[in-house]
Amino acid sequence: MSKSSDEQAPYSAPAGGWGALKSSAKHLIKSENSAMGVKALLKANQPGGFDCPGCAWGDSTSAGKVDFCENGVKAIAWEATSKKVDTSFFNQFSLEQLKMWDDHSLEKSGRLVEPMFNDGKSGHYQPISWQDAFGVINQHLSSLSSPDEALFYTSGRASNEVAYLYQLFGRMFGTNNFPDCSNMCHEASGVGMTRSVGIGKGTVTMDDFGKADAIFIFGQNPGTNHPRMLGTLRKASKRGAQIVAINTLKEQGLKKFADPQSPKEMILFSSTNISQYYFTPKLGGDMAILRGMGKLLLERSETDNSALDHEFIAQHCSHFDDYKQSIEATPWQQIISQSGLTQSEISQMTDIYMHSDKVIFTWAMGITQHQHSVAMIQELINVLLLRGNIGKPGAGACPVRGHSNVQGNRTVGINEHPPQSLLDAIEARYQFKPPQDSGLGTVDAIRAMRDKKAKVFIGLGGNFAAATPDTAQTYNALANCELTVNISTKLNRSHVVTGKQALILPCLGRTEVDLQASGAQHITVEDSMSMVHRSAGQNPPASDKLKSEVAIIAGMAESVLGNDIVNWSKLKDDYALIRDEIEAVIPNFTDYNDKIKLDRGFYLQNSAAQRVWNTGNNKANFSAASLPEQLVHELAAKDETSQTLTLQTLRSHDQYNTSIYGMDDRYRGIYNERRILMMNRQDIRRLGFAANDVVTISTVSNDDITRSVSDFKIVEYDIPSGCLAAYYPETNPLVPLDSVAKDCGTPTYKSIAVKLAKQ
Repeated sequence: MSKSSDEQAPYSAPAGGWGALKSSAKHLIKSENSAMGVKALLKANQPGGFDCPGCAWGDSTSAGKVDFCENGVKAIAWEATSKKVDTSFFNQFSLEQLKMWDDHSLEKSGRLVEPMFNDGKSGHYQPISWQDAFGVINQHLSSLSSPDEALFYTSGRASNEVAYLYQLFGRMFGTNNFPDCSNMCHEASGVGMTRSVGIGKGTVTMDDFGKADAIFIFGQNPGTNHPRMLGTLRKASKRGAQIVAINTLKEQGLKKFADPQSPKEMILFSSTNISQYYFTPKLGGDMAILRGMGKLLLERSETDNSALDHEFIAQHCSHFDDYKQSIEATPWQQIISQSGLTQSEISQMTDIYMHSDKVIFTWAMGITQHQHSVAMIQELINVLLLRGNIGKPGAGACPVRGHSNVQGNRTVGINEHPPQSLLDAIEARYQFKPPQDSGLGTVDAIRAMRDKKAKVFIGLGGNFAAATPDTAQTYNALANCELTVNISTKLNRSHVVTGKQALILPCLGRTEVDLQASGAQHITVEDSMSMVHRSAGQNPPASDKLKSEVAIIAGMAESVLGNDIVNWSKLKDDYALIRDEIEAVIPNFTDYNDKIKLDRGFYLQNSAAQRVWNTGNNKANFSAASLPEQLVHELAAKDETSQTLTLQTLRSHDQYNTSIYGMDDRYRGIYNERRILMMNRQDIRRLGFAANDVVTISTVSNDDITRSVSDFKIVEYDIPSGCLAAYYPETNPLVPLDSVAKDCGTPTYKSIAVKLAKQ
């Protein structure tokens, strides 16, 4: 029996365990096609099977015949549902009616099973043939005054094969406008790491987690966002590695975990402690923590030569003296004020780091979605460099990506700032000159639509309308478009917030058999550890009117560009030919079609992991960036009467990105409710509220735009004073479009200045 929304209670059981199994069974049953879901699960993340769409965590080389998690079950059951969204559905519900539905209700309607067209007149989507749909796209793209009036958005669900075709189509059309989901999540990781070590990817493999002496987890909640990581951390903890969690909220998955695949832990109701140490900094305070660790290491090196790896720094690094001066100029008072931790706590972290020979730093969006995120990433690298913890077994940097191929998309060319080497390779291969100017990322794309400088939006997967910041501005921007096109498996917000005309192009899901002229196809994806492996669906398609993403993009390109330069139809018929094209253009894909025959795929070489620094000076560069002048929580702390707090947006446990599978957040003890506001007990009392009060949340910003959301219930939670947490996309309206990370443009979803008012 479900709990009511008033029965909030801390979740005392470990993450995983029987709770995960019970939840998995519930979601399989809700799909109304549990037999197909179970069949698919047995092939998830297995050789010859499909890559789970649930996250980008790497596959273990020692994985058994079952290698999935609760997240994967939800994603697979969601895709395998027997519910259908077809012509009769759209005849029954108008666009205006569907706009009133919440996000959960839209997606749970079922699978999209036939192409649909909204002509902007009838108020309903109507069926359209694939040929006519491609004709509509050709008509709109051909009528643009400039190719740069088109936007080609990509979700991390897309495979290497379709992403490569997509960027080739866009560049042949004449634009580098490739906004994608990376712009909203790990862009800071890519920019910061490239500046510091010459490559924007993690430097570790799965094997390194089996060798590390210590693992520091910054701004990350694997229990909800990538539960298979908990299995890796469990093994590390059991063999004696020290695990340090640094996260604003106390998350159950970072405390203890019962592996559902361990008969002993399940039968005995036992579990494994994940983090031996848990620190809760204030939002945005991680850079100050790292600055404090660096400061202590430099101080200790004056009397203890082993505190730093002097040989590594001398041989491999540059700008160390500048970094040292920046460290010395940073007072402890500022470090403590920004971090929200004591000097003693930072010293304890430093002790663990200093006395561990091999250390991994891993992080996610708790680090990357602040104004100073790029500097924060570089500070992470600074501390790793101090002790030579990049480029040796068991050590390194590990940004954990969200969607299962978000990293692969960037590798094969989805980049609004393409490197010249990519453009030159495309020109050499196809004998046309691709556009040389940078294109638009996600936030700039919204501005362009808002200002009517972009007129056609094409979305390859994802849910742009729900995922993006400043919801009112985004909705208005999309409405300005002449045409919006969404390639999707399920109904979502982007299908009801449209341009003047709109197309829904339904595609095969990751779990479904992809049969083309040359036979059954497989695709490839790249995980967070730079492993590239194949994925082949197992279930029959939900409809005979579905096309693969490759077939859809090839059909568009053929309609718009013809087959003179690229034979799109031929590539659609045999994906091995697309992989030949990738091999010819993208580095490190030699013998691509042969290598993916290996059970677990192949490793894309990482230059920094080999201590080859592809930076301008061929060195790993220390960053001397200063700490932010003041964070929101510091300003509020100076005035006890201040009403300003810092809000972060996050996922519930029944959610993956914008897909909301249910209304529970089990690990946080929240049930049947999404419009909640997690708040510190002292702040609740100080501001004159009480638990369960209903409030309006309003953004504090310097522009003249009013941003607020209403009907949010206060939930008392273990979170630092001055900090709040609430779910997205419900709180995305509060994120100002112009509030982005410096140097990379990522929206500041984790540091929104807000005030509350009781309703």
